[in-house]
Amino acid sequence: MSITLSEAAADRIRRQLAERGQGIGLRVGVTTTGCSGNAYKLDYADAVGEDEVAFEQHGATVVVAKRDLPMLDGLNVDFRREGLNELYRFDNPNATGLCGCGESFHLAEEEAAS
Repeated sequence: MSITLSEAAADRIRRQLAERGQGIGLRVGVTTTGCSGNAYKLDYADAVGEDEVAFEQHGATVVVAKRDLPMLDGLNVDFRREGLNELYRFDNPNATGLCGCGESFHLAEEEAAS
């Protein structure tokens, strides 16, 4: 199982942690919400819990709960500036569709269960 970071995402994580003055990385998780069923949840990670796994790339760390790994395996996290907006972008090979606004996603296993 793996999560990868673009250099831009790693740079953004390092800068955010430096501004915050503490933390080891970015915590990425999945929550049930949105019109497609799932959404990414972001928070600062101050430690890696027993039920979490850490991935490091380009000098930055992403922490993921073990229960979310099957939904996030292969995820690539990028950071982009689009006009006046700055945002993390997620390329998730497990997502089979996005809602119209791009805020939520669904998985193949959810389609099979429907």
